[in-house]
Amino acid sequence: MEETITPLNPVAIDLGPIQVHWYGIIIGTGLALALFLAMREGDRRGLPKETFSDLLIWAIPIAIISARIYYVIFQWDYYAQNPGDIIKIWNGGIAIYGALIGSVLTAYFFTKARGISFWKVADIAAPSIILGQAIGRWGNFMNQEAHGEEVSRSFLEGLHLPDWIINQMYIEGHYYHPTFLYESLWNFAGFALLLFLRRVNLRRGESFLAYVIWYSIGRFFIEGMRTDSLMLGDIRVSQLLSIGLILLAVGLIVYRRKNGLADARYLDDDGKGK
Repeated sequence: MEETITPLNPVAIDLGPIQVHWYGIIIGTGLALALFLAMREGDRRGLPKETFSDLLIWAIPIAIISARIYYVIFQWDYYAQNPGDIIKIWNGGIAIYGALIGSVLTAYFFTKARGISFWKVADIAAPSIILGQAIGRWGNFMNQEAHGEEVSRSFLEGLHLPDWIINQMYIEGHYYHPTFLYESLWNFAGFALLLFLRRVNLRRGESFLAYVIWYSIGRFFIEGMRTDSLMLGDIRVSQLLSIGLILLAVGLIVYRRKNGLADARYLDDDGKGK
C-alpha cells in the first residue's frame, strides 16, 4: 500500500494572485547574509563600503541571465523547438554553474573599472558565496527538486535524518537521495574551511581558488547521484566542468606563484591593492 505523506507547502505566503514561495525567501536570506559578511570583511580589508553592494546590483541580474543561458544551451534540443519558452524562467531551468560564471566575469570587469584588485575582492567574497550556496540548497528541498536516485525509507533513517527531511524526500510514491542536503553540508564545511584559511593568510587569490576547488570536488561526486543532470552526450556537464575548474584553479595557483603574481597576502593592509 502506498504511503500517504503530505509534503511541505512550497508557498510561504498566499495572498491569492500573489504568492511568496519558500524558495525565494531562502535564496534571498542566503544572499542577504552573504552580502552582510562580505561587506563587513571588505570594510576590515580596506575596501570602500559600497563595493559589494554596488557589485551585487550588476551581478544578480547577470547571474540570473547567465544561469538561464547555460541551462538553455544544454537543453537546446527542446528550446530549438520551443523558442518561446526560453524566457520562461519562472517555469524553472537555471544552473548554478552558469550563475557563478556570470558573477565572476561581472566581478572581474567591475573591479577593473573601480581600480580594485579582482583577487582581493574574490578572496573576501569566497566564504560568502559558498555560504549562500549552502543556504540556497534548502530552497531545492522545499521544492522537492535536485534530488538523487530512488532509495528506501530505511536507508534515509539509517542516515539519522529527522522525519521532516525524510518525508519531504517522498516524491510521487518513492523516496530519493537528499542530494540537496549532501551539497549543503559540503558547502557549510567549505565555509568553515575558508574562514580558517583567512587566518592562515594565504597568498592573494588562493582563498577564492580554494573555494573553486572545494566546491567542484563536492559537486563532482554529488552530481553523479542526481537525476536531473544536464548532459553532453553520455557525460554529465557539471562533472566535466568540475574537473576543468579544479585543473584550472590548481594551474592558476602554480602559475601565479611561479610568475610572482601572488606575492601579496590576504591580510596585507594595502587599501584597494592590486
